[in-house]
Amino acid sequence: MNTYFKTNNWKIILFAVAIIIVTTSLWYSNIFAHKVAKEERKNIEIWADAVHRKASLVKYTEDFFEKIKIEERKRVKLLAETYERVNKENNSNALTFYLKIISNNTTIPVILTDDKGNITECSNVDFDEDTVKVLKGELKKEFSVFRPIKINYYAGKKFYLYYKESKLYSELRDVLNDLVQSFFSEVVINSASVPVIITDSTKNKIITYGNIKSEKFNNLKYRKKIFSEMVSENLPIEIDISGLGKRYIFYKNSTLLTELRYYPYIQFGIIGIFLFIAYTLFSTSRKSEQNQVWAGLAKETAHQLGTPLSSLMAWVEILKLKNVDDETVKEISKDVHRLDTITKRFSKIGSIPILKNENIVGVIYESITYLKTRTSKKIKFFVNKSENQNIIIPVNLHLFEWVIENICKNAIDAMSGVGIINFNISEDDKRVFIDISDTGKGLSRRDYKKIFNPGITTKKRGWGLGLSLTKRIIEEYHSGKIFVKNSTLGKGTTFRIILKKS
Repeated sequence: MNTYFKTNNWKIILFAVAIIIVTTSLWYSNIFAHKVAKEERKNIEIWADAVHRKASLVKYTEDFFEKIKIEERKRVKLLAETYERVNKENNSNALTFYLKIISNNTTIPVILTDDKGNITECSNVDFDEDTVKVLKGELKKEFSVFRPIKINYYAGKKFYLYYKESKLYSELRDVLNDLVQSFFSEVVINSASVPVIITDSTKNKIITYGNIKSEKFNNLKYRKKIFSEMVSENLPIEIDISGLGKRYIFYKNSTLLTELRYYPYIQFGIIGIFLFIAYTLFSTSRKSEQNQVWAGLAKETAHQLGTPLSSLMAWVEILKLKNVDDETVKEISKDVHRLDTITKRFSKIGSIPILKNENIVGVIYESITYLKTRTSKKIKFFVNKSENQNIIIPVNLHLFEWVIENICKNAIDAMSGVGIINFNISEDDKRVFIDISDTGKGLSRRDYKKIFNPGITTKKRGWGLGLSLTKRIIEEYHSGKIFVKNSTLGKGTTFRIILKKS
């Protein structure tokens, strides 16, 4: 009798278990994602430290090369002064000393030219001294990186000493640059697997970025969008670079972490859709099976009633011929007619009923007349419309009378045989509203929908099928609606039926 209550309890339990499983999975996924996020921040901090060290190394390298450059220029100036003194010195010992200074320059490429660019002397150069006589073109451009030094010879002659960085200096710089680049690249590849942006101390000017495609980053809207996402997702990492001041590293969660965070939701969404489809198909199949059982049972009942009913009709006619009391025959005829009506009702279950235009007010009055003769006189019926009023709508007479009888019988049981049943009929342009109220025990709000389920009943010997059939007749056969409009415990219940006019 309480099958649906038990089913609903199982549904609640299974739903609660599903919620617990989903919550636990999401909780664990969030913890795992949090650990990954911590590891990513740790990698970013390592990367930031590498950037800091790289910047310090670059600064040290720049200072180192600047010192070498200054020292090489000092040496070139010393060479220029030596060339100048060689032409003025008469002392053989001093001349030998100056020439020794010139010959000791084995690293810095130098070219001595007159004021017209003619090469008079050179050392440590890569070109053929016998074929190249004038400093011009690419050669002059190569030796003009540093400003040439002017030499004043005797008799007012002017010469110029051109030079470029030494081979040792160039080789050392290339080695250090390769070292810095390889170090930086290795750290970036191994540690910074997430999109990063480095800004100045104001956090507004972007200095550089990593793990972001250049074509995307060059788009201003995309740049603002990704920077905004970085600001909202993670706190920036501050680094202090020697000689450059503070820098801030903003970073975004990696694609792996983002997918990890959203994967459970996507997974449960797909599972939920699958379960919903499966449940819908199962419910539809079960409902279809129930409908077939209902229809089969109803038709079989109508078939079983048909044979004895035909016999009873024949016996009524025989009784009339034998001059049996007219009142007795009349009452028996009423009951036989009632059985015929019930048979027709059951025969229509499971098939498409034929709807005909009927005066719904008259139908309700006829149903009440039948019920009055078979219920306690302590039950009072009231209708807000007079019997002469007409409200024409398409209904199946036998099935709709069944609806009225089922609702009224439930109301009579709820009132324990004493009370009032009110019919309030109203209409608009398209619909008719029938409110049926009683003064019975009432219902709790949680039972408003349950009472229409098969098997739900408060009677000791009831099957709980009346309101279930009523709902089926109104909603499936008449395309209408029926529901509990309102109910108060201890005061009564109002059912509302809504039917279309056409």
